[in-house]
Amino acid sequence: MAKDYYKILGVSRNATAEEIQKAYRRLVRKYHPDLNPDDKQAQEKFKEVQEAFEVLSDPKKREMYDRYGSAFEYAAGGPGAGARSYTWSNVDTEFDDFDFSQIFGGRGGVDPFSFAEMFRRRAQATRPRARRGLDVETELTVPFSTAVSGGETEITLSGPQGEKHLRVKIPAGVESGQKIRLRGQGRPGIGGGPPGDLLIRVHVAPHPFFQRVGKNLRLLLPVTPAEAAGGTTVEVPTPKGTVSLKIPPGSNTGTKLRVRGHGVGAKDQRPGDLIVELQVKLPPELDEEDVELLRRLDRQHPWNPREQIRW
Repeated sequence: MAKDYYKILGVSRNATAEEIQKAYRRLVRKYHPDLNPDDKQAQEKFKEVQEAFEVLSDPKKREMYDRYGSAFEYAAGGPGAGARSYTWSNVDTEFDDFDFSQIFGGRGGVDPFSFAEMFRRRAQATRPRARRGLDVETELTVPFSTAVSGGETEITLSGPQGEKHLRVKIPAGVESGQKIRLRGQGRPGIGGGPPGDLLIRVHVAPHPFFQRVGKNLRLLLPVTPAEAAGGTTVEVPTPKGTVSLKIPPGSNTGTKLRVRGHGVGAKDQRPGDLIVELQVKLPPELDEEDVELLRRLDRQHPWNPREQIRW
């Protein structure tokens, strides 16, 4: 045989139609001209793969190929059909201008139009169909504050054409694991098809003080014993700016205060709240006199804060 189509596709002679289809798709992804723009060898290999698949995917053509080999190629208008060479891009014009009546003379039941049409259909079958490009996935870590309130960042992608810098809009309320889609920024389309999309999987960096709980934010707020005992007003940062928070007298560690509407605000949704949980903290350096004052307080107000604990 002039060409071993089975060898070109890398399948056995008794391969099933499904195996042939699978091999063809794998080789098209590997050798397609759009993915190998400067590789002449890959482009030639792509043409061979297309030619082999056209024959082996058609049961009748495959049967003729298995039976006659090169004779089938000649009958089908393949590489041995004549001294003149044609490419699929100019086949319509070439055969419109070719006078088949000069060869066949209209005798023997040969229809010149049908013969030319056979070549046109072969050309159309071997042209790659327009297909959408593949999607591309990447990952991006964004600051906690950007994930809560929204914003913009830049991402850099590397590819055959060099580096590409893209601005990415981060929607307010995005969570780790969610994906942002940039349409038309994926792989180029095949055969004139549209490009694929870029899918960005988001990772949210942790915050040293705030935590996210659904739509709410949680803040562990340190206060001094005097602030907790006597009550006071403190300044607290939030996604919407600083607010004044009133600490009620007699507060303890674990006391929770709610600042409504200062949590996570996704687009077109009611924002969550900021939950402030108090932590009573002693001064970092206490001398013996300071400790004695605390002990005197215990003696004046004797009680056991652990008396309710049971197994």
